[in-house]
Amino acid sequence: MAAEEIPVEVACRVVDVPVSGYYDWLSRPPSARSIRHAWLTDLITEVHQASRGIYGSRRVHAELRLGRGIVVGHGAVELLMRRAGIVGVMGRPKWRRAKPDLIAEDLVNRDFTATEPNRKWLTDITEHHTREGKVYCAVVLDVYSRRVVGWSIDSSPTAALVTNALGMAIDSRRPDGGTIIHSDQGVQYGSWAFTKRAKDFGLIPSMGSVGDCYDNAMMESFWSRMQVELLDRQRWRTRIELANAIFDYIEIFHNRQRRHSRLGMLTPIEYENTFIVA
Repeated sequence: MAAEEIPVEVACRVVDVPVSGYYDWLSRPPSARSIRHAWLTDLITEVHQASRGIYGSRRVHAELRLGRGIVVGHGAVELLMRRAGIVGVMGRPKWRRAKPDLIAEDLVNRDFTATEPNRKWLTDITEHHTREGKVYCAVVLDVYSRRVVGWSIDSSPTAALVTNALGMAIDSRRPDGGTIIHSDQGVQYGSWAFTKRAKDFGLIPSMGSVGDCYDNAMMESFWSRMQVELLDRQRWRTRIELANAIFDYIEIFHNRQRRHSRLGMLTPIEYENTFIVA
């Protein structure tokens, strides 16, 4: 306070110390502790500069102890660095995924029924191992007929994987607008590319809650059937082998040959044809 040109009498009255005690303190030689702290501060500054400004208190402390044989506590090093304004290089900031209108409300609410095609679509991603590595598959399913109307296969679960599946569904079905596209809150479905593609063609994004499989139960049921009827029946050597098998299962077997009990034992395409005839 006195160094900031506040009168000594006023400063001593504020902190409740005698004026004589202040002047007595000024005349005393530096204490052993203050001398050691000044010496350590110089060493800490030297170590920090030698580390190219990278080291924080932990590594500065390690260098003093292990590299220079100085007995000092980590707490003392941290205190002196803070007083001297010395800091290490921090890690990259952890950006949180944005939650714009990209995270949509749940418009399906576990009601997996539809009175006509292209009213509700469900979409999700699954993965399976081969000896070459994983294969990822994204599917778009029409709730009305359980028909797979879009799909995509890739070696990584990117936004392009789900956007391509959605693009295939849009190209093959040409929905009039107002179709709900329901997914989980995976980062791929919250991506700009997927959301823009859906909205550009009049689709309405819908998302279930985090970590709740029941919010997309029909899609989970489809994956469960594919797991039992295809994926777990053999070991797959290459990604191409598995990709071809998934294509055959979806387009040939599931859509055209597999009879579904919920569809009156009709195939998805047969069931859709009854709507068209009516």
